[in-house]
Amino acid sequence: MTSKTAVILFNLGGPDKAESIRPFLINFFMDKNIIRAPLPVRFLVSRLIAYRRSKKEAGTSYGMLGGKSPLLENTQAQADALQAKLGDQFKVFVVMRYWHPMAAEVAAQVQAYNPDEIILLPLYPQYSTTTTRSSFEDWFKAAQKINLEIPTEMICCYPFNKGFISASVANIKNAYDAFIAKYGFAPRVLFSAHGLPEKIIEEGDSYQWACEESAAKIAAACHIENLDWSICYQSRVGPLKWIGPSTEEALETAAHDKKGVLIYPHAFVSEHVETLVEIEEEYRHLASELGITGFERVPTVSCHPDFIAALADLVMEQKGAGKFPNAHNQRVCPMQFGQCCHNEFACQS
Repeated sequence: MTSKTAVILFNLGGPDKAESIRPFLINFFMDKNIIRAPLPVRFLVSRLIAYRRSKKEAGTSYGMLGGKSPLLENTQAQADALQAKLGDQFKVFVVMRYWHPMAAEVAAQVQAYNPDEIILLPLYPQYSTTTTRSSFEDWFKAAQKINLEIPTEMICCYPFNKGFISASVANIKNAYDAFIAKYGFAPRVLFSAHGLPEKIIEEGDSYQWACEESAAKIAAACHIENLDWSICYQSRVGPLKWIGPSTEEALETAAHDKKGVLIYPHAFVSEHVETLVEIEEEYRHLASELGITGFERVPTVSCHPDFIAALADLVMEQKGAGKFPNAHNQRVCPMQFGQCCHNEFACQS
């Protein structure tokens, strides 16, 4: 009898209409992995932030995208490409963390599919407690609630995966050559990742290390002589001190150095509000205000064949492992990062 495997593709999610912006933001800031405070505090803070941001920044940003996020459609396109690569013995399901389709509704669909095995695959190359851990916790909670007791494997992260790197390199080199053709000089490449408060990293989260190491490996793999590059972090929210430098600071430095800028969001693999608005519109405007000549954005890896093939390989390597982690999904971060996925979820499978 042919076995069946369910592949759960995780992403952040986004509002599907203007009316969804506020509840989406409430879901986001209610997550204990995002706001690390007691439930009553999260309840109040989430609603305050959601009220303010849905009226201002988020409302304006999503308004530029037609009042909704394109993330679900873009993630579904990746799921369809992965499905085609894996074949009929697999079924790929999309789960969004903070808006539909969410874990509870998809877990019921997986139960109806009745697979022999479930493989959890986050669309986050660099593991973080705020993304992958949050998605895994939410999935296990939803599965337990409906007694979905099927062997489940987890793919932790893949910041150094060859397919992810080669897809990144291809996109960077295309944009780099186009930049030179357009402006007549080489740009500084900024690897811009979503930021985190410093205290989350201090608690043992490996995200910053993985972002910086993967940026270095991608830059080296470009084989561009004298490539000028650096890493920065975007999307700061709230009063806490965040890891840096910020993307705003990196742009200020580029302006001081009289450098054009090519931004590659290497911690994102799907186009959404942070790439299409924050980078493409807001940072482009800031670059112009700072007097930077030359500003362009590198597309995410999205459905690049190398990236989709890499995801398929990760699934095939994890299939039938019987435990987590396995030989093909080894811990990549140093042991100093105690909140590594391998530490936190080894007991789940």
